[in-house]
Amino acid sequence: MRATIRDVAREAGVHHTTVSRALNPATAQLVKGETAARIRAAAARLGYVPDALARGLKNNTSMTIGVVVPDLATPIMGQVVRGVEDVVMPRYVALVVNTDDDPERERLQLEVLATRKVDGLVVASARLHTPQIEALVDSGLPVVLANRRARGAGISSVTSDDAAGVAAAVEHLVALGHRRIAHISGPLDTSTGAARAAAFRTALTEHGIEPDDRLVRTAKAFRVGEGERAFAELVESGEQFTAVFAGNDLIAVGCYDAMRRRGISCPEHVSIVGFNDMPFVDKLWPPLTSVRVPHHEIGRQAAHMLLAQIDGRAEAGSTLLLPVSLQVRESTGPVERVAP
Repeated sequence: MRATIRDVAREAGVHHTTVSRALNPATAQLVKGETAARIRAAAARLGYVPDALARGLKNNTSMTIGVVVPDLATPIMGQVVRGVEDVVMPRYVALVVNTDDDPERERLQLEVLATRKVDGLVVASARLHTPQIEALVDSGLPVVLANRRARGAGISSVTSDDAAGVAAAVEHLVALGHRRIAHISGPLDTSTGAARAAAFRTALTEHGIEPDDRLVRTAKAFRVGEGERAFAELVESGEQFTAVFAGNDLIAVGCYDAMRRRGISCPEHVSIVGFNDMPFVDKLWPPLTSVRVPHHEIGRQAAHMLLAQIDGRAEAGSTLLLPVSLQVRESTGPVERVAP
């Protein structure tokens, strides 16, 4: 027979309401440490599992958090999700949905989560213009953007310091003697794509290099195929360049593929820098120089921010920037000759 909260109360020698408070993460701090420990031990002995559904019905909540990601297959999104789950469980269950970086699919997924009456949303797929997300925020639903920002007022976000990362990447390339530095940006309707592209131009200017739009291409998605297409366009344009700063690591991997097909050597002919420092990039050949982003911590901080909104401890609209670092590997080297 399944143990009840009253069974735990008898076992621990306390009132059942004290058990309820001790085993609820939202109210556990109201119970003295020694008493809470005795209650947890009694619950473990009896195999008691709190009924989240009953608690949700009592409090008029679903006990679920929606997590919206653009591509669950990428390691960085897995890290963001793990960060969220590490914070919200066991109080909430995370419902993870994938948008395939498609605005229409994102709209449908948000509708599904809203219909399921999730208690809050962590959205890692948002674009700069997010009318549907703004509408959810206006309705009172707690929402935090992770790894993305939006232009709408009152939407909280946790992101990396992209401008600092881009500045470090450009400074590294300039120190190696590069002046003809190309950029393959991510989609410019995403904050990451737009912010990194703007920071790239600023960083060049700060080093006395005039930005050259002929050396800039825009990927339609943060994907390998787009990196390969854009690099091929740069080569076929006839413009000379000795380095490429890629909008993310997957775009950089696409550059590798395009170079390999054309017999272009990295870094002897062209140096490549990525962004995110995904787990596999140090295993590429050559290992990729990349800006490391703390994606797990982004997920954790987004979850903390969301719980603070749900509990009424914080207002919407706060922003948090997390530091990044440049990981220098063998994909970057000194200028040897103009290429490709």
